[in-house]
Amino acid sequence: MSQAVSALIAGVDEVGRGPLVGDVVTAAVILQPDRPIEGLTDSKALSEKRREALFDIIQTQALCWNVGRATPAEIDQMNILSATMLAMERAVEGLSHQPQHVLVDGNRCPNWSYSSEAVVKGDSRVAAISAASILAKVTRDREMQQLEQDYPGYGFAQHKGYPTKQHLQSLSELGPTPFHRLSFKPVQKALEAHRGVSNG
Repeated sequence: MSQAVSALIAGVDEVGRGPLVGDVVTAAVILQPDRPIEGLTDSKALSEKRREALFDIIQTQALCWNVGRATPAEIDQMNILSATMLAMERAVEGLSHQPQHVLVDGNRCPNWSYSSEAVVKGDSRVAAISAASILAKVTRDREMQQLEQDYPGYGFAQHKGYPTKQHLQSLSELGPTPFHRLSFKPVQKALEAHRGVSNG
């Protein structure tokens, strides 16, 4: 009986605030109380193989789910925090069922009309947030693998766009792609250096 009146609770998480390239990707998931998914936890604590398997299970067994995003251009225009909040709003707004309450991983929620609360380390404490973290990470990782195909030489499949030594070196040598976040200082620095080399 309790399941029949249980609130529709959505979990929300993001991936991609720190990288220098690509969208910031968010996901919102409402799980079915009578169909628990075993093995849900913070996506970063799972192997790639396990994330991929859970990705398919979540999409099949969740009551509903949706992925939201903000582009590099939007990130450059409004800053990464605001863009992340926008991507979270898009993820929740695209759900086929409107949640009665939203649990957001981290320490802040978007300024929206939904009843919501932030949950620190929620991706390892709340199943719906764990599910959202897995959907967001697998989605973004796949996009980085595709970007590696489109722009070989940067190592996107390995570092997923984060500012590793390899990424920064290839940035300075090859220059930014159209998908790099131009407002991020390492990209600005690499762009200036690359222009200097080109002009020299």
